[in-house]
Amino acid sequence: MLSKLADIRGVSGDETKIRRFISEKLADRGIENSIDTMGNLIARKNRGRFETPPLLSAHMDEVGLMITGIRQGGLLNFIPVGGIDSRVLVAKRVKIGRDGLPGVIGAKPIHLQKKEEQQKPYKEESLYIDAGFNSRGEAEKYICIGDYAAFDVNCTKMDKGFYRGKAFDDRAGCLVLLKLLLENNSLCFNAVFTVQEEVGTRGAMIAAYALRPQKALVVEATASADTPETEKEMSSTVLGKGPAISLMDRTILVDREMRDELAGCAVRAGIPFQFRRFTGAGTEGGAIAYSREGVKTAVIAVPCRYIHSPHCVLKESDLQATVSLTRAWLEDNQ
Repeated sequence: MLSKLADIRGVSGDETKIRRFISEKLADRGIENSIDTMGNLIARKNRGRFETPPLLSAHMDEVGLMITGIRQGGLLNFIPVGGIDSRVLVAKRVKIGRDGLPGVIGAKPIHLQKKEEQQKPYKEESLYIDAGFNSRGEAEKYICIGDYAAFDVNCTKMDKGFYRGKAFDDRAGCLVLLKLLLENNSLCFNAVFTVQEEVGTRGAMIAAYALRPQKALVVEATASADTPETEKEMSSTVLGKGPAISLMDRTILVDREMRDELAGCAVRAGIPFQFRRFTGAGTEGGAIAYSREGVKTAVIAVPCRYIHSPHCVLKESDLQATVSLTRAWLEDNQ
């Protein structure tokens, strides 16, 4: 199911298709779900057993681009939606608008660059999308200012249990929630598939306020830097060593009691895990933790290489272990 979730386009603010896919999966199994005014998809498993069931959260949106202008010759200007390194954009295929019009991100070719230009990374404003139009008038028949563009990549299974694809942040987390919701189990919990995390954790803020949980677990994908240029001590997470339990990030100091609960669950169940040591990025954990009178909140994540790029890489065993640890934590909180 990872491939189906990852391949669907759903840039922040344009989550309609991915939300519809998840909602239909839930409805087919009779799982109660609804959409709030922000666009979050809220599901309730075995509702009524507890007044305030634990909350699981994962965001549906992905980083991408938004069209901001059409040049005289038909090329399209854009801005990033979410955090994207401009160095990964050149020559990448994209799909534009609701109909998924194909295009490619272009730049000044190396043959025409001056020497000093070749020594610097591309600036975002120097890039454009080429969708094959010959004029502004022709482009305006198909493209509107404000249209979204998503990376045109299909999720692929690699050797030794690895997957490559776009949007693993956070379709990996969505998969964890979806698996637990669709399982034939007696667990009682609420799950929210949030919107607009990549532009400020906006959906989680609204959902947490409405659901009023006492405990929440955010399921994310997080940066792994277990690559040759990174010293072992500086690698935040490592592929193949299980889900990463956060200590803190830019938005939250993880509740110590919940952190210990998660580690204890993993040890007792024999589930491999690691601690997420990098703290520079943020999650929607903070938005949930600071809701109303406060919510005990923790964050676990599937390690992922090359995050926020068209070609992320994760390991299936880490994804499966994240499902197992989330299930074990829920069982301890019934």
